[in-house]
Amino acid sequence: MATVREATYDLLRALGLTTVFGNPGSTEEPFLQEFPADFHYVHALQEASAVAMADGYAQGTGRPAHVNLHTAPGTGNGMGNLVTAWHNRTPLIVSAGQQTREMLLIEPRLASPRAVELAQPYVKWAHEPARAQDIPAAFMRAYASAVQPPAGPVFLSLPMDDWDRPADPPPQVRTVATRIAPDPDRLRGFAEALAAARAPALVLGAAVDRSDAWPDAVALAERLAAPVWAAPAPERAVFPERHPHFRGVLPYAIGPLSETLRGHDVVLVVGAPVFRYYPHVPGDYLPGDARLLHVTDDPDEAARAPVGESLLGDAGLTMAALRELLPATDRPAPSPRPQPAPPEPADPPSADALFAALADAWPADGVLVQESPSNLAALRRRLPIERPRSYLTMASGGLGFGLPAAVGMALAERDTGRGRPVVTVVGDGSFHYSVQALWTAARLRLPLAVVVPVNQQYAILKAFADLKHTPGVPALDLPGLDVTAVAHGYGCAGGVTTLDGLGAALTTALAADRPTVLPVPISTDVPRIL
Repeated sequence: MATVREATYDLLRALGLTTVFGNPGSTEEPFLQEFPADFHYVHALQEASAVAMADGYAQGTGRPAHVNLHTAPGTGNGMGNLVTAWHNRTPLIVSAGQQTREMLLIEPRLASPRAVELAQPYVKWAHEPARAQDIPAAFMRAYASAVQPPAGPVFLSLPMDDWDRPADPPPQVRTVATRIAPDPDRLRGFAEALAAARAPALVLGAAVDRSDAWPDAVALAERLAAPVWAAPAPERAVFPERHPHFRGVLPYAIGPLSETLRGHDVVLVVGAPVFRYYPHVPGDYLPGDARLLHVTDDPDEAARAPVGESLLGDAGLTMAALRELLPATDRPAPSPRPQPAPPEPADPPSADALFAALADAWPADGVLVQESPSNLAALRRRLPIERPRSYLTMASGGLGFGLPAAVGMALAERDTGRGRPVVTVVGDGSFHYSVQALWTAARLRLPLAVVVPVNQQYAILKAFADLKHTPGVPALDLPGLDVTAVAHGYGCAGGVTTLDGLGAALTTALAADRPTVLPVPISTDVPRIL
């Protein structure tokens, strides 16, 4: 008779979940013992990195990923990036070891007395099986929950003495739908409003990229002859950014966002919250009498929107259906937005100059993973994204995601056979949140290029302090950090790079057999938040 452990591994094989991310602990060893040769354990040195690696891998492969954590302390370590996975809408199956069942009543060392609650509210479903024999079926339910819209992480707490118990008959391997078609009556109403609009605008969110709907977005924008913005703080690129209709990313504060949309009478938002605001800059949610139409696959997102009319539906299916319902328009197409002027030379260079140099060297099929908050506007201004599934960042606003997510993305490029080059831009403050991810990348021999703009400060926090008139905040400078020495200590190549040498250094890094860290000193000038 099969054991619970054997039945679980059989199910994981059937679901394609043969890559496990984690940092092994004592409560996980009964699950990991005699680890099967056809599985791959991706060893992270800390659970936060394991969660973000799994997130990047899931987004890179387009499939769920499994991350295994160490009871309550390990779940706690991973929580910051679990919050990010929740906001990223990433399908993760998060399992954590639990102490032996017969000792749980007395709460021994490493017990997690309220394990299910610990991961909430940042999981779609959390469960500790009542019987050992329920574990395989719990994984099946976890998989089905994680992939259904809106996709997201789920959590299982698994007692360590369950794995050798005799298993029940295996659960049926099931499939579930992952796309929602829009209500046809409400869809027609949206189409009528857009057809009657004087000056419609299109605002797109990350769900457009998740549903592989760039062609649908382009076709709809051209049918409407409408300008296109990315919704505030997008975690993915949503539209070809050199397209003449593209206007950039909306500001993420209420007043400035409304002002940007002034002159438009109908605003169609697809695949984004309405809206992701921060910081608080008061104003009207919409300009004048503008009408907002909201398409989302998330009922909670629809419910909390402060304005507008919502339609539940997959971004791609809805945009394709809208285009079919819309008549041709005689409105002129928007003029292309002006291109930024060349950056001014300076020593050290500005962030604009760094990213202009990076854009000059950018590989045609490159994937950008970024976590450089103070330099984000300059990065997006200088390095337009032209291809789907080629830009990734965190939707949560929490640091420590970018570097390990890039490791997961680079591994996904290898495992899928696509082999696209992966470059991550990580600020020197963000770099140290999950720096141990470099060791995993080195062990996996991933040709990951890590570009680190070095300004020796938390410039984003200085910018917020300026905006909110809060002088004298401590601990905003980062002296004495040697990025190159840290990188070498984890087994990476690289060293301080100049703008003149960046192109050659990037080419070498992407052809290497290990990660390369490229610190580039930049100006300490603090950019404006808005």
